[in-house]
Amino acid sequence: MPTHMRQEIDEIPDAASRLLSSASGDLQAAGKALRAFDPAFLITIARGSSDHAAHFLKYAIEQQAGRAVASIGPSLASIYGKSLKLDKAAAISVSQSGKSPDIVALAQSAAAAGALTISLTNTRPSPLSDACAHAIDINAGPELAVAATKSFFNSVLAGLAVLAEWTVDADLQRSIRQLPEKLHQAITLDWKDLAAELGDADSLYMLGRGPSLAIASEAALKFKETSEMHAEAYSSAEVLHGPVALVDRRFPVVTFAARDAALMSVLTTADSLAEKGALAFVTADGASYARRLPFVETGHPLTDSLALIVPFYGFVEAWSRSRGFNPDAPAALKKVTETR
Repeated sequence: MPTHMRQEIDEIPDAASRLLSSASGDLQAAGKALRAFDPAFLITIARGSSDHAAHFLKYAIEQQAGRAVASIGPSLASIYGKSLKLDKAAAISVSQSGKSPDIVALAQSAAAAGALTISLTNTRPSPLSDACAHAIDINAGPELAVAATKSFFNSVLAGLAVLAEWTVDADLQRSIRQLPEKLHQAITLDWKDLAAELGDADSLYMLGRGPSLAIASEAALKFKETSEMHAEAYSSAEVLHGPVALVDRRFPVVTFAARDAALMSVLTTADSLAEKGALAFVTADGASYARRLPFVETGHPLTDSLALIVPFYGFVEAWSRSRGFNPDAPAALKKVTETR
């Protein structure tokens, strides 16, 4: 029988379609509220995979809406009892369960400080959705595997849909509508060449730039969660400022490259690491030395970046099983983590 994780990866296209149809009114309302409020800046509130989703949205909002976005540590409210001046800000909270006390506390603090508050949760009602002015159910459906897949994807997609409504971006709106069909192709892509080459590697780098850096961060976490394998995510620019010292012959490097303005820069880095002898793979055409990993083109740089996580999820689930692990139930982890 397929693992729960594999089944949930296969559900991503349908989950995305369900979100866009079932939550369309809430997505539009949140976007219109942002347009009317016109925030000077935004903050995000999240942990774990949800924080990677928030990181993706940071880059997307800064590129598309021209507003600075900062991730705020939830302990500011829950542990330190501090508040921020947020009367000109919007706050986006991301949590699968919507129950973690520290996330809820900071969302409540942001609302009390005058921020326009939006929550993205897979559980509604929940304490977090109750705390926010605009509560969006990401409609991923039940997720039994500990490692988040479809809920991560739908969290980002919900944020992108709100952003497209806020900025009235017809190209992004069109790409989002067409994305579920593209995802049916993405879940069939096979990264067997990467699996064949990893061998006994016990550490690797995941690289990206812009929104794809958030994808690299999510991928690194999934390696740790499902395979107890050390993986670190870096910007393809930042990796050259120190971490490159660890890259020697056959050190694995996976570069998540989207069809966006950073593509040529990312390809150059991937190729330079391959020339150093690294086992370098990249999700793009046009590399001279790094090896190509299959990907789908979605018609927009942001959805291109998001779709990169789908074939990786399929790869890491199979890799985990091949290493003798159960990707549904990683050791020492549980599905809902409530921090204070």
